[in-house]
Amino acid sequence: MPTVIVAFSIVLAITLIQVDSAENDIWLAQWPHLFGAGAEGARGMLSTLAGSMMSVMGITFSMTLVALALVANQYTSRILRNFMRSIVTQASLGIFAGIFTYCLIVLRTIRSGDEGTFVPSLAVFFGFVLALGGVGVLIFFIHHIASSIQASSIIASVAQETIAAIDRLFPDKSESEFDKDENQLPRPIEERNWHVILAKKSGYIQSLDDDALLHLAQDRNTIARMECGIGDFVVQNTVLASLALESPPDNETIAAINVCYEIGRHRTVEQDPAFGIREIVDVALKALSPGVNDVSTAVICVDYLTMILARLAPRKFPPSHRYVGEKLRVIVIAPSFSSLLADSYDQIRRSAAGNVAIMMRMLGALHTIAGLTVSPNRRLALREHVQWIAELADRSIESAHDRSLIEQRLTHVRDALEAESVLCIREKKL
Repeated sequence: MPTVIVAFSIVLAITLIQVDSAENDIWLAQWPHLFGAGAEGARGMLSTLAGSMMSVMGITFSMTLVALALVANQYTSRILRNFMRSIVTQASLGIFAGIFTYCLIVLRTIRSGDEGTFVPSLAVFFGFVLALGGVGVLIFFIHHIASSIQASSIIASVAQETIAAIDRLFPDKSESEFDKDENQLPRPIEERNWHVILAKKSGYIQSLDDDALLHLAQDRNTIARMECGIGDFVVQNTVLASLALESPPDNETIAAINVCYEIGRHRTVEQDPAFGIREIVDVALKALSPGVNDVSTAVICVDYLTMILARLAPRKFPPSHRYVGEKLRVIVIAPSFSSLLADSYDQIRRSAAGNVAIMMRMLGALHTIAGLTVSPNRRLALREHVQWIAELADRSIESAHDRSLIEQRLTHVRDALEAESVLCIREKKL
């Protein structure tokens, strides 16, 4: 974005200079106070503006680096990419660099003395307008940095990105009482010879082209099986996938399988919502650490994890076995609701020993999520987490009053889960 803005400023400067040189003196002379600056005055103003914009760029870079260091130290370095990808930060840097470039180009065209006098009055005036706009951008950028480093803003940004990925990956909201992908076993596979496909490079699996892998398996009349899921780290020359073939695959097939995988140096959320959950969990664990002990931030993390799981609860997850007609073609390592639920709450629960506020919040979250799903397997996973919180409370809470509060909330959540389960059975009979 900064490069595009700078390129636009160059085009704008050249265009306005050409307009000024096209015999517009009579039209500009009608407003001498706006466009009547001499060569020395125009040169001095543009020099001042260019120097000021360079100073502002330095301040902007410094503020960005300070914010990055603060976020990495107080929260987690995993979320630095959100600041680096911020449109506001990129646009602000681009605008300041663009104004600086614009002033330099216009300044270069001002002539006086023996070479003749040429002052691009319209371009000089527009440079003044851009400088005023740059002041407004600087004020907005300071406000943006101050608000973006707050815990609630950081966590909300990660949560919104994760929810956007969930909406792309799990668009089907027609959850049935007994989801086939969770309650029915896949059809048995006859005995086959599996040949491994080795990874061409090391890194995290960022995405998988499902359609390309499915077409490849169909064209070669075989079954492709993922050995590493999205978000896993794969090492070069280790097993990436397997193919059911009578003879070892040729180099073209191996290359085609590798092309289906996008492998990079870090995880991304686009096809890996578990990574977005992992980022929020990292912030919660840092907040619950003895050196920080920021319960409020941990509570915010639990709230936004609840929002993510509430979006997942009524969604239908894609099956791990993909068929074309009646023939199995692809076996993928797909996430499940129970695995994402465990990713969200397991580590936070283990770090919340003796913390009544976090336990109460997690129990409330489980109650909220239970009201959004009718899947028996998902309810079973929720009951297991309720039981684990109850065991943690028995081990770590000594105060009788606090134990009473936890018991009341546990009873409330269990009763709600049981009532909803009875409702599911009645709906099934109907």
